[in-house]
Amino acid sequence: MAATDSSGRSSSPVKVGFNLNKTSDKWKRHIVLQLRHRDKTQKFMFQDVINSYIKLLDRSNQKAQFTQGFQKEALGLGDSRQPPRTISCDSKELMLARHQDIVTELRKTGGELAYQIVELNQKAKLKDTVLEEQHISLSELRRRLGEVEDEWRSLQSRMQVVEGGNQALKQAYDTLLQQHQEMDDKYRQEKIQGSELLEDLIRVKELAAENMNHKNERRARAKEASLRKELATAAKKAVNIDIGFEKAEPTDSGVQVGAFQGEERHERRQTRPFRSASVASPKIFDSIKELFDSKIKKRGHSVSSLSDDVFVPMAICVSARIPTKPLHVLEAHELGINAVKFSPTSKLLATGGTDCIIKLWDLIGGKLHSAGTLEGSNEGITSIEFDPTGTKVLAASYDKSALFWKLDDCAPKFTLTGHSRKVTSAKFKSSLRQAVTGSADRTVKIWDLQRAACVKTINVFSFCSDVVCSEYFIVSGHFDKKIRFWDSR
Repeated sequence: MAATDSSGRSSSPVKVGFNLNKTSDKWKRHIVLQLRHRDKTQKFMFQDVINSYIKLLDRSNQKAQFTQGFQKEALGLGDSRQPPRTISCDSKELMLARHQDIVTELRKTGGELAYQIVELNQKAKLKDTVLEEQHISLSELRRRLGEVEDEWRSLQSRMQVVEGGNQALKQAYDTLLQQHQEMDDKYRQEKIQGSELLEDLIRVKELAAENMNHKNERRARAKEASLRKELATAAKKAVNIDIGFEKAEPTDSGVQVGAFQGEERHERRQTRPFRSASVASPKIFDSIKELFDSKIKKRGHSVSSLSDDVFVPMAICVSARIPTKPLHVLEAHELGINAVKFSPTSKLLATGGTDCIIKLWDLIGGKLHSAGTLEGSNEGITSIEFDPTGTKVLAASYDKSALFWKLDDCAPKFTLTGHSRKVTSAKFKSSLRQAVTGSADRTVKIWDLQRAACVKTINVFSFCSDVVCSEYFIVSGHFDKKIRFWDSR
């Protein structure tokens, strides 16, 4: 900054410097560096003040130079080569007034400049305050940035841990998937082997059934032959018949008749396969009497009671024998038949099969005539039951349910669902408001037919094959060779 002496002349600027080469002046070097640093960091904030101050100094210097020149001219000092001259009083007063105006103008200008300096100082203080706030905000932002960086690092570490866990889970999943595939292949192989074993078992059962049927047929033929032989032996013996239905008197062959009667009693104790019509029946009494009035004496072929054997006419005796051929054969279903049931009047027959339907048949003249079908089951029928009125049908099915029909509608009225395996038997109770079902899931259930809901479940330890019931009691047959009696009360 330029300095002025007492005469108003501008002297050369004074330069202040420090010798920074000495090692003992480190604190001076530090102060200089701090000043330079402050000058660099704060110069832009006070640049307006500095510029205004420089302009003010320039104007002040100009005015000072102008005043000095004006004074020199007034005093005759402007030209040193001319000798000084005297100034009149008027010119002095005029110059004094002019100088007074100049001083007033300068003071006014100086006040304005001072006011500007004060304003600039206030602005500088405001900027310092803003700068401090910005420094505080910057430090807060730096602190938050550090916290965010720490959080980011923790999240990175957690992400690495989670990725490691996911990798381990993926490896475990791949291992389990491979094991599942192996077990699935093994299950399919075991299922194929199981089906083959089941086919073999069914084949063995069929062979065993054929052998059993063959044995039963041979046994039946042997019984029939023995019975015929016994009848032939009995036919050779004479029996006297009293026309007046009195007690038979012994004849010449009385001994033979007694022996014959004893043999007949013994035969009836051993085997009594059939019973023919007897004179004890009031419906045929008149026909027998007419036969005796005509004095026709025949030997009977009956093996009923002793008096019947003695007094049975040949015209009303019926020979009993095991049936060897069916009277009527009908292809009733497309698949196997699992259940056959007569209605209470024996005029209607119901058959249920694996084809999921129940067919109704009218029995006319010893032959079956189709009377309709009952549909609605999703799988094969296992059991059929008529109610005592013969107008309602209850059937069990392989689809884990029992179905209830009315004969006037081919669609089921409702379905009883609740078993977890096939239903093997379904029966009405005597009250007709409830039904009982047995299932392969080892339970026996009691149902309310008005609400179509299960009211009680009985857990058993064995496969239930069939059930019968009365008003209060239920009897169930099971795979474990036992029958069980239950009181529904």
